[in-house]
Amino acid sequence: MFNDYQDIITVDELCEMLCIGKNSAYTLLATGQIKAFRHNRVWKIPKLAVAEYVYKSSGISSR
Repeated sequence: MFNDYQDIITVDELCEMLCIGKNSAYTLLATGQIKAFRHNRVWKIPKLAVAEYVYKSSGISSR
C-alpha cells in the first residue's frame, strides 16, 4: 500500500494519498487520528501512520 511514497510524507502527499483536502488533512493531524510530528513548522508524517489510519478507519485488521 502506498509504495510510490517515501517513508516520511508531506501534507500535500497525505492529501493525495487519501483524496482529501488540506483542511481535512490538518484536522486529522491536529486531532491525532494520524500520528505525526512537526519539525519547526513542517508536518512530518510516517507513511505507516497513514496505512494504520486507513486500516483502523475501514475496520480491517492490519495484520
